[in-house]
Amino acid sequence: MADTVGSTVGSDVGFELDAYLRRIGWEGERRADAETLRGVHLAHMRGIPFENLDALRRTAPSLEPADLAAKLLHSRRGGYCYEHNTLLALALEALGYGVTRLTARVVVGADDIASRPRTHMALLVEAPGDPRPYLADVGFGAIGALLEPVPLTTGVEFHDAGRRHRLVHVPHDGPLEMWVLQAYEAKSGTSGEGSWVGQYAFTLEPFEKPDFEVINWHIGTNPRSPFTQRLYVQRVTGDSHLLLNGRLLTETRADGTVTEREVTDEAEARRLLDEEFGITAPEGMTLLG
Repeated sequence: MADTVGSTVGSDVGFELDAYLRRIGWEGERRADAETLRGVHLAHMRGIPFENLDALRRTAPSLEPADLAAKLLHSRRGGYCYEHNTLLALALEALGYGVTRLTARVVVGADDIASRPRTHMALLVEAPGDPRPYLADVGFGAIGALLEPVPLTTGVEFHDAGRRHRLVHVPHDGPLEMWVLQAYEAKSGTSGEGSWVGQYAFTLEPFEKPDFEVINWHIGTNPRSPFTQRLYVQRVTGDSHLLLNGRLLTETRADGTVTEREVTDEAEARRLLDEEFGITAPEGMTLLG
């Protein structure tokens, strides 16, 4: 068992650990073990919303620790994958975990993995004394996202806070094994039927800060990026997943019930961000285009 980490650890490495744990509502142990990793991961998913307001204004958000703290910890804002997973990585390192930053190809809806660029960030996390590394990811803005980290193991179905995931290997040209995270999607209106759907593919090659600065700039400013074209925000609670994709508001309940409706105007969009997602949009910003 790793030693308990005191509240000063975050400040020793230049990270506001106390502020982070308050933001996500974590009051549990500060140990670098599997139980704390699961708890912090789930609390982060439920505590900080996913949003692309910076990219919608064709601005790549800063990934510097102080800027992440100012935006995601000290204001009513969220972020997208590079912000969320950089923040989680800093917190986990402050708690004593080993963290390797990975890149992934989002493969939802793709017939060929190689047709998608590596534009997603995920984390490989190691706890002292635990022989199993874990895939952690609090920045995948989709209903198929992990709610808790899962061991890096193939052929096992994981139930993470009500969702179902598994990891598989797929053939590809390259010296490293290709992993794919799959989520189980039940068919609407059926009982016990569904299919495994690939979410993203990755290898265990480590990527560094300059790599993510380039990828972040591309996704945050490229006019062809989906995040620069329309509003995309989500919030996860204990019993639902709420998504505002452009003008379409979708709520998916834990029992699989899905409701959709159209958001009609800017005032309603701004109210929804404030009341349902916990986000204060910048003044004067056009949300719906």
